[in-house]
Amino acid sequence: MFHLWRLKLILTWLAVASTLIFHATNIFAAGYTMRPEWLAESRSTVEASQQDGPHILLRLDVSDVIEGRLKATRDEVRSLLREARIGYTGLASSGRTVQVHITDPAQLDLAKATLKTVTDPVADSGVQEMTLDDSGPGLLKFTVTDAGLKYRTSAALAQSVEVIKDRIRDLGAHSVVRSTNEDGILVRTSGVADPQRLGQILTRPGHLSFQFVDLSMPVDEAIGGRPPVGSAVFYSMDDPPVPYLIENRVILSGKNVLDAQATRNLATDEPVVSFRLDSRGTARFKWATTQNIGKPFAVILDDKVISAPVIREPIEGDTGQISGNFTAESANDLALLLRTGPLPARLTIAEEAR
Repeated sequence: MFHLWRLKLILTWLAVASTLIFHATNIFAAGYTMRPEWLAESRSTVEASQQDGPHILLRLDVSDVIEGRLKATRDEVRSLLREARIGYTGLASSGRTVQVHITDPAQLDLAKATLKTVTDPVADSGVQEMTLDDSGPGLLKFTVTDAGLKYRTSAALAQSVEVIKDRIRDLGAHSVVRSTNEDGILVRTSGVADPQRLGQILTRPGHLSFQFVDLSMPVDEAIGGRPPVGSAVFYSMDDPPVPYLIENRVILSGKNVLDAQATRNLATDEPVVSFRLDSRGTARFKWATTQNIGKPFAVILDDKVISAPVIREPIEGDTGQISGNFTAESANDLALLLRTGPLPARLTIAEEAR
């Protein structure tokens, strides 16, 4: 009786196994395969379920993506027309369009040929980001296409995901970060001591620049009237904020920073941020400081002036310090932003759960 029961059990398992093999054969015969991305998605799901820290849903600011593209287009148009010695006026942007007026009608065809690269398709995708409308007399209008906006938004979203991963990793935490739709990023973390600080760090743009202070006009006159062409008023992080008239020309940017660390000034014992430049940044900073001894330059983070020291002598090395009214934490945060790089566009917190 025992042998008959065991025989039935074996036959039952053989039947089940045969059924499974039959179904698996049909599935693979139909062309279904276990693709790597399926496996990766499964692993991400398991990892996400293990995250017990803050869950944050971020939104990409699409209007900032557009503004970034328009700014790049304005700079390109300005540079190309100046190199070709073509006179122009009224270079400005509005909505999704950059326009410029060519002053000499005889140079209009040359201007269109010179600016052809603005409307050329993107090399790696074939997407045409900008179209040209030349129906107005002497007026050229470049407009961001729907396909171009979708391309830029997708690229900004992918880059933002990588920056966020780097920032969380730099904090010593663990995370699962993925895009959720055309403009959303879901962040799930564990090992985060201060969720509020995490949210602030993830949404900080992190754009650093060194720019000269414009001394051609008192800043109060610029505020009350009109700043000189090529300059704008920026405010410091102090309370109350201190205004500065700043030249638009960027000497150095965060792209030139290879590394940054929070440390302390040996003379004052105040928190500072030490940084190291790449070779291009080192050469450019040496040239700029050699040519402008006695002139102040501003260290600007996200359109706020951190400090504005006066150049006393040429700065020839590849290292430097940023000082300001730092706390130990804010110095650490700035160093982290410089190490991980800026976001391509603004991010806002849409939802947050702790």
